[in-house]
Amino acid sequence: MPYLKYISDKNLCSAVARVVEIIEIAEHDAETKLYSNVLDPFSALFHGVTHSISYKAWVRQEKTRQIQKTMQNAIGDFHQEILGNIVGWKNLGFSGGLDVINKKKKIIAEIKNKYNTTKGNHKVEIYDAIKEKIKLPEYNDYVGYYVEVIPRGKKKYDKPFTPSDSKTGKCRPTRNRIRMIDGVSFYKLATGRKNALQELFEVLPQVIVDKHKYKLNSQEAKEYFKLFELAFSTK
Repeated sequence: MPYLKYISDKNLCSAVARVVEIIEIAEHDAETKLYSNVLDPFSALFHGVTHSISYKAWVRQEKTRQIQKTMQNAIGDFHQEILGNIVGWKNLGFSGGLDVINKKKKIIAEIKNKYNTTKGNHKVEIYDAIKEKIKLPEYNDYVGYYVEVIPRGKKKYDKPFTPSDSKTGKCRPTRNRIRMIDGVSFYKLATGRKNALQELFEVLPQVIVDKHKYKLNSQEAKEYFKLFELAFSTK
């Protein structure tokens, strides 16, 4: 049986492998470059002592902190790759434009991993990019989405996207064809399956164990799923 009903094993495993490889490279770089940047010895000392951790444990935490941004970017790209390989969808690549498109559903979207991934006027830039795209003749009946896979406060939404422009102090005008949506809702829209995002999360431990050199028992997988329940509405 396939891992998931809405994406091929080949494409799923390829997306997972890409994230694993990026993390492994980032970990190696953190190991070799930890001291190439000036570290704050005062912060290290206070953090280590007040948290009752050894110097070696602090070093491990610092390495993890240094690779966190790389890992977050990799997860955003992971969702783009998964969504772009669902039947009917196309991944538009990583050239800096919008991310995925479905010509039958007439949807084009920009994918971000978390509600706070995109700061300030970058949201305005995304709005403007969507507006310019759907003005083109070949996209004049498309809906453009700004997707926040992990929403603020477990909320589900599919509403007009009206980011605030710090230069003018005004929000971009409401347009029903320029929308923002949470991850659970967008995965449902993309696949037609209500729990598609949850299904993806639940199968990842098996894919990682099957295809890579890592181990994760069922109890640990359940513990990780608690984090999913904290981040998303599962109703």
